[in-house]
Amino acid sequence: MRPFEQRNRYFDQLCNTPGLMWLGQNTNHFDPHPSVIQAVQDALADGSYHAYAPPCGFEELRELVLQDVGLPDACCFVTDGGVEGLYNVCSNLCRPGQDFVTTDPSWAWPIHFARKAGARIVELPIFDERQGYKLAAEQLRAAVGPDTGVIYLVDPNNPLGTCHTAEEIQAFTDIARSVGAYFIHDATYSQFADGFTPAYRYYPEKSIVMYSFSKWAGLAGLRLGAAIACTDIIERLATAPPNNLGCNVLSQRAAIAALKSKAEWFPQVKARLRRNQAAVHEAVQQVPGLRVLVYPSHANLLVIDTSEAGVTPEALVAAYGEAGIMIRQGTYHTKRFGDRFIKVSLSVPEAWADRFCALLPGMVEQARHTTAPALF
Repeated sequence: MRPFEQRNRYFDQLCNTPGLMWLGQNTNHFDPHPSVIQAVQDALADGSYHAYAPPCGFEELRELVLQDVGLPDACCFVTDGGVEGLYNVCSNLCRPGQDFVTTDPSWAWPIHFARKAGARIVELPIFDERQGYKLAAEQLRAAVGPDTGVIYLVDPNNPLGTCHTAEEIQAFTDIARSVGAYFIHDATYSQFADGFTPAYRYYPEKSIVMYSFSKWAGLAGLRLGAAIACTDIIERLATAPPNNLGCNVLSQRAAIAALKSKAEWFPQVKARLRRNQAAVHEAVQQVPGLRVLVYPSHANLLVIDTSEAGVTPEALVAAYGEAGIMIRQGTYHTKRFGDRFIKVSLSVPEAWADRFCALLPGMVEQARHTTAPALF
């Protein structure tokens, strides 16, 4: 079986597993505000989905996104999910023979996009407690030069959950400007952070902030995101995008409703997430050999180090899978450090998080005798 078939069947099985507890994809499984559901139902009822949406997104949605990130003077381009937006950005900005500088761990797909465009990949290791599990300015400065085309930063980091200060972001953009590099600031998890500073504030001419509705708004399956940058960059992205006929009308109506009602319901989402993080942190402390690396996390997840527990991340993922709980092995994010940790997503019902906690000691013991299947 070809790899893409194997991968697809793996996720198809997950999607068709009744009652599966999704603690592995950082998706938000809390109920949205009722207006979000109503917006989708209204769009179905009035038939507005029969027409193509505007190619850069509904104007109301574009304006709401800019308000949400606090960048009213920037320009917003709505995309079919954050992944498509990153593909468009990397395809337009990466060049053969130039360096694409990112962290390790990070999110893998932009690396694939950059490599496909001919860029050389430079991964800077940040899996180090001494540097707080995040990129240091001196580390970035030493890695860039005349051949640096793009710097890509997931902030808060996926999977580590660290978030950079305003001073750190300004230092990074100063470094990018010094070599003329583009700075892609992937803000997918910024809604969960206690403080986030978009790079555009310091480097508007060459910064692109990537925005997603999959995590905070819980619209992962509806596929909607955005790229935020100056008008010159958006013009490049809009010239020949992967989709020039506008994004899903139902998704955009849902996103508009989510942004308008955000102040009413999203604080509760963050509070419930923090509650789940605390529960898992406490449970991990009771199991010898396990430890949470970054707590509290600024993303909707926790990374648990398994290296001293005598189990592999893959075996632990397989053991939980048999119990109807999906978690993620570290190798999804990093080949260099992936054998040391699992990732647990926690914007989920409290009962799911509590079930994970209750099973943890037994799962570790079971994993010592489990042979893991192929995982993705």
